[in-house]
Amino acid sequence: MVSDDTAPEYDCSALITIDVQRDFLDGQPFEIHGTSAALPAMRRLVELFRLKARPIIHMVRLYRADGSNVEPSRRRVVEQGAQLVLPGSVGSQLAAPLLTTPAMTLDAELLLSGGVQIAGPQESIIYKPRWGAFFGTGLEQHLRGLNVSTLVFAGCNFPNCPRTSIYEASERDFRIVVIEDALSGLYDRGRTELENIGVRVLDTESFLREAV
Repeated sequence: MVSDDTAPEYDCSALITIDVQRDFLDGQPFEIHGTSAALPAMRRLVELFRLKARPIIHMVRLYRADGSNVEPSRRRVVEQGAQLVLPGSVGSQLAAPLLTTPAMTLDAELLLSGGVQIAGPQESIIYKPRWGAFFGTGLEQHLRGLNVSTLVFAGCNFPNCPRTSIYEASERDFRIVVIEDALSGLYDRGRTELENIGVRVLDTESFLREAV
């Protein structure tokens, strides 16, 4: 349940997008159902955060062709030739509605080395080597440096990376909002479980009314 200790502080909030990359969109070999349908809501979120000059962090996956940085459950598929979010590929790039400019591309070398790519004013991209956005990344330090207390989550495939990232954020005492129509794969039991740990679950319209 949301309480005074977990209620969002929107003036100190950051938007976190998870794995919103072209390989996971409709019609692609690694399509994640519902991700393309959630893009208009994600676009509204990034537009609001840009307008308010609040931080945006895009978390991305990048799988080396040799599988050396891939989690064990997918490593063999990549080793056998699946080109999933391959560094430098078109499929690894952020979905077009999230881009600051049409020409923006991921700096794979910088990201894989642990660097933070600047995508615009108050907007960054960080590579994550596993499901969770905080595991093996500088995300927490980055957020603390921005004095962020509240994280707003959107992105691709709730059962895997978003759910892991949300629970990691909860363990670090961030206040958390999940935008249900901007997140593919969310289901009723998952929504209830999030609410039970103090996450505020909203649709985009409700969030925009609250956050403005």
